[in-house]
Amino acid sequence: MLKKTSTKIEYDKENQKPILKCSICTGEQVAGFKNIHTGKFEDVMLIKNNKDLKEFMEMYDLSSVPKEY
Repeated sequence: MLKKTSTKIEYDKENQKPILKCSICTGEQVAGFKNIHTGKFEDVMLIKNNKDLKEFMEMYDLSSVPKEY
């Protein structure tokens, strides 16, 4: 059986902040990073459930991810 490795992925902490972009209409959630200077959002993964959110947080070593509508 293969063991899942837990390598952390780095992101530009000085210029980007992690956010969970949520749709008010459909409830769709996309995790990614927003450039704090330009406001441009770079999506990383679709969040379908809490397991996906936990996986995203573990990938980037995050303790919380704020929601943005």
